Amino acid sequence: MTKPSPIVSGLQLKCGNCGKGKLFKSYLKLNDACPVCGREMSNDDTADGPAFFVGFGVLILTAPFIFILPMISMPLGLKILAFVVMCAVMIGLILALLPIAKAILLNLQLQHGAMEADFSNEDKTS
Repeated sequence: MTKPSPIVSGLQLKCGNCGKGKLFKSYLKLNDACPVCGREMSNDDTADGPAFFVGFGVLILTAPFIFILPMISMPLGLKILAFVVMCAVMIGLILALLPIAKAILLNLQLQHGAMEADFSNEDKTS
């Protein structure tokens, strides 16, 4: 059996090892192990990567609207309402994309065997 694509399984919020088990037991909390294949996930960590990529992407998508909105000629009440709507859209996009980004990055780590850096065995003679 071949392993599923880490991106496709991440988009489906599934395990990158078997492609069937759920990765999360709650919003962003990982399962301790895959319920299907038993792959251990208690030590896996994507750190701040998903938050950075999602935040940066949403900023790129919404920044033009946020910069153009103050220049549009409309009553102050409508501008305030438009800013509130833009904030709600940004928050909604971020909350929707965070689990997907975390799942994709986690599955890519699994596929490529990425681990935390270990500098304890470095040669210290230099």
